[in-house]
Amino acid sequence: MPKQLNPLSFEVIYGLACERKGGAAAVDALLPKPSSKAKLRKLSSDRYLAEFTRKVFQSGFVWRVVNQKWDNFEELFWGFDIERLLMMPDEMLERKAKDPAIIRNFTKVKTIRENAAMIAETERCEGKSFGQFIAEWPTDDVIGLWSYLKKHGHRLGGNTGPYALRTLGVDSFLLTQDVEGFLRNRGVIDGGVSSKKSLQATQEFFNELQSQSGRSLSALSRIVSFSYGQNVVGIQR
Repeated sequence: MPKQLNPLSFEVIYGLACERKGGAAAVDALLPKPSSKAKLRKLSSDRYLAEFTRKVFQSGFVWRVVNQKWDNFEELFWGFDIERLLMMPDEMLERKAKDPAIIRNFTKVKTIRENAAMIAETERCEGKSFGQFIAEWPTDDVIGLWSYLKKHGHRLGGNTGPYALRTLGVDSFLLTQDVEGFLRNRGVIDGGVSSKKSLQATQEFFNELQSQSGRSLSALSRIVSFSYGQNVVGIQR
């Protein structure tokens, strides 16, 4: 196992980030701010589906191209209206998947209806809106939410689900290249980054940092990334 170098000291990690980014003010200006629970609760289900879909299409593809075509996705799929999507017949789905206005990848297009069904089923089983479901998920078990999306959703495993949640404003750390490198270097993880053991160790690591600092998981994740790898002044990851 790699030698541990103060793996749970926020003070040390923050100090390294400040050295590499040009001071505390520079670091703090670059930190993401998660949405409030109230805002997440009020966010409509179609917006959750839209972001899940955007990240599914961005995975392994040029993000810029997806963003350029995004208005076409919104129009073609009725603003990601859940009920309307669930009534869409297979023939229509196949026809829409061939529309040159969007990215023509049938496997990914199918996830729109599949993840609409996941959202609808979650709401039915939980007896609450999907926004409420997301907002009420405990922050100290964000990996549990990742697991839920991977298990019940489609193509939301890996970094796709976590990146979508972060974009939506859910307080979450991310397993970027720099964060993973830090965790390995500090001896927090030593196996596959997405293994159950590694994910649990990572959650515990960030929970401890949060107890020391009082900062959000989103901010802590960015601070950790700033403290390691090629992330220096002028580079943001």
